[in-house]
Amino acid sequence: MAQSKPDAQRRSRSGDAATAKHKQLESFSQAPENLLTTTQGVVVPDNHGSLRAGARGPTLLEDFLLREKLTHFDRERIPERVVNARGASAHGHFELYRSLGQYTKADFLQEAGLRTPVFVRFSGFSGERGSADTVRDLRGFAVKFYTREGNYDLVGASAPVFFIQDAMKFPDLVHALKPEPHHGMPQASSAHDTFWDFVSLMPESTHALMWLMSDRALPRSWRMMEFFGVHSFRFINAHGASHFVKFHWKPKLGRHALAWDEAQKLAGRDPDFLRRDLWESIARGHCPEWELGVQLVEEGKADALGIDLLDPTKLIPEEVVPVQAIGKLVLNRNPENFFAESEQVAFNPGHLVPGIDFSNDPLLQGRLFSYLDAQVARLGGANFHELPINRSLCPFHNHQRDGLHRIGLPKGQVSYEPNTLANGSEFRVDGGHQGFQSHEDVMDASKVRRRSVSFDDHYSQATLFWNSQGPAEKDHIVCAFQNELARVETPAIRQRVVDNLAHVDARLARKVAEPLGMVADAKAAAGRAGFREHRGKVTVESSPALSMESAVSPLVTRRVAVLVDSGVEIGALKIFQQALAEHQVTLKIVAGHLGVVSTSSGQQLQVDHCFLTASSVLFDAVLVPGGAAHAQALAANGRAVHFVLEAYRHCKPICVIGEGVELLRSLGIDADTPSAEGVLVGKGDPAGRVPLAQEFIGAMARHRHWTRSRLDTVMA
Repeated sequence: MAQSKPDAQRRSRSGDAATAKHKQLESFSQAPENLLTTTQGVVVPDNHGSLRAGARGPTLLEDFLLREKLTHFDRERIPERVVNARGASAHGHFELYRSLGQYTKADFLQEAGLRTPVFVRFSGFSGERGSADTVRDLRGFAVKFYTREGNYDLVGASAPVFFIQDAMKFPDLVHALKPEPHHGMPQASSAHDTFWDFVSLMPESTHALMWLMSDRALPRSWRMMEFFGVHSFRFINAHGASHFVKFHWKPKLGRHALAWDEAQKLAGRDPDFLRRDLWESIARGHCPEWELGVQLVEEGKADALGIDLLDPTKLIPEEVVPVQAIGKLVLNRNPENFFAESEQVAFNPGHLVPGIDFSNDPLLQGRLFSYLDAQVARLGGANFHELPINRSLCPFHNHQRDGLHRIGLPKGQVSYEPNTLANGSEFRVDGGHQGFQSHEDVMDASKVRRRSVSFDDHYSQATLFWNSQGPAEKDHIVCAFQNELARVETPAIRQRVVDNLAHVDARLARKVAEPLGMVADAKAAAGRAGFREHRGKVTVESSPALSMESAVSPLVTRRVAVLVDSGVEIGALKIFQQALAEHQVTLKIVAGHLGVVSTSSGQQLQVDHCFLTASSVLFDAVLVPGGAAHAQALAANGRAVHFVLEAYRHCKPICVIGEGVELLRSLGIDADTPSAEGVLVGKGDPAGRVPLAQEFIGAMARHRHWTRSRLDTVMA
C-alpha cells in the first residue's frame, strides 16, 4: 500500500531526528578526556576539593559530586574490599594505664586497669586477596574496641601520613595504584606508570612517598610494626573542652624490616609469611603487644605549632609534642573462622563513642561517608552490624527495620519516635545530657571548593623524614626509588618524579636520577594547575623517632637456622640452645635431608628442615656449629653455601663455631673486617661458648647489620 506524502515526510523527519540524536550521543561519548563530568553529564568544576564550609571547615553533605564519586568507587569490588583486601585478624584486649578523664569522657578511657575487648585486623593496602604479604606497601591496622558505650573503631595505617589531602582524590589514587585496567597488571605493586604518573602530578603525595620507599613498607612482622591513626581527632571532656589528638601504636617487639631482595624472595617462598607469623606466634602463646600513645594539643594552641593539624599529609614531630603512653594492646586469641571474622568485620572511622570526635580534616570527612557506604555494598545491606563480629557488646535500641540479612527479631507495632504505644509513655532521648554530642564548632564561612593555604606545604616534612633517616635507611630509600622508576616506561613521568624529589633534597634527587640517565631540576613545574611551592614553619630539622636503624629490641619469637651435616659437634649447640631459649628464640635444625644426622659423638640429631624447602629468608639469624667433617660437607653443598651467602647479603647475624669458620673463608667472608659486622666466630673452646652465645644474642637484638659493604658482589 502506498504511503501518503505527509506520512513519508513525518517518517523522514523522525528518521533524521533519530540520526541526529545518535550522532549527538556519539559526540558525547567522544567528549574530550580532559573534560570531567558526573555520570549525568554535568561538568565537574574541581576534581581536587570537596565542598566545605570555609577552606578549613567540615565537608558538606550536599556535595553530590563527592558522594557520586565515592559511591561508585565503593562498589568497584565484589565481594572483596576495594582496598585493604588482603589481611588477617586477632582477638585481644586493651588495658588502660591511667585515667584520661581530664581530656575525654570516653568511658573506656576513665578507669586505670580497665580491660576492653578488641578485634584487630592487619592488611596490605593495594593488593587483592590473592597477593603476597611481603610486597612494598602501606599496611592497615584497624582496632575495634567493644566498649560499654558501643563500638569504637580506630582505623589506622603503618604511616602517620597519607598520599592525598582530600577524599575527592581517593578514587583517583587507588585507580592509579591498582593494576592498570587495560591488562590487569601489576598486582600489589606501585612500580608502574599509572601510579607514578599520578603522584608526580600531586606534590602533596611526596611525604607519603618517602614512607612508602622506606623500610617501613617492608615489615619483618606485623608484630614489629608501628601504626598510626593518621588523622587528627578530638578528645572532648565532661566540661566540653577540646584537645586535638593523634594516635600512635608502638610495638613492644620493636620496629624491624626486611631487606628488599629478601621481601621479594619471601613472596615466592611463603606468600602468607606475615599471616603465618601472626597466627603461629599467638598459637604458641607469644602474644604481640603494642602501647597506645597520644599526642595532645589544646585546640586553642594548635595554630602555634606551625603545622596544620587538619592536613593528613603532615605529622607532629615527637620533639614538638611528645607521645604519651596511655594503655597496652594485647592480642591473645586467633579467629575461629577466617571468613566469619576477618572477612566480615567492618571498620568505620565514623564508629565513635562519647568523648571522641572528628576534626575537619577533609580526607577524614570523606571517609565518614565512604566506609559506611562500602560496607553496605560489600556485606549485602544495612544490617551488617548484626553479624557476630560487628555486634556491640552493649545493648542497642533503635527503630531501624527490615532490609537484607536481618538477623535480629524486633518485636511490637512501633518503629518510630516519638511514640506512646511501645511502653505507655513518650520515648525520647534527652539531647542535652545523654548520648554522643558533637563538639560545638563556631562557623561563619562561605561555601567553597577550596583548600586552606596552609595545606600547600608539600615538601618540608618529606625533607624532615629524609633528614631523620640513618645512612643505610637513606641508601634503601634511594634504591627503592630507583627500582620503582626503572620500571616506569614513560620518560616524562620519571623526570617529573626526580624533579619533585629535588624539592625534598638535592642529594636524594641526584642519586635517584643518575642511574636513570636523568638530571633533576628543582625549578621544573610540579603538580596540578595553580600549585605553588610553599614551605611551612620548620620546627625541627630531624626526628630520631622517624628512624628504625638503631633500634634494639627483645628477641621473642625470632627464628634461628642451625646448619648441620654429619660429624657436627653439638657441645656448643646445647649452650646456644639454652641461652636462646631464655629469650624465647626458636632454633630449627636445617640439613641436606630430613630425618637425623650423626654427630661427632655418635648421637642422632633430629632434623627440622632440609635445604630443598628451607631458605634463609624464613629465618632471622644463622648458626653454624663446629666439626671438621660437618664444615667440609656444608662447604661442598651448594644449597648450604647459598643459604649462608643470602643471609650475609640480607645483613642477618651469623655465628660460626670452630671449624665452621672454614665455611666462611671458602665463601670469601672475612669476619675480622668492619664490613662483616654481625658475623661472629668462636674457636670452639668450652670457656668461650657462653660469652659467644651472649654476643650472638646482642647481635640479634640489633636485628640487622646494615653497614655491611659491597653486598652487591655477594653471589646470592
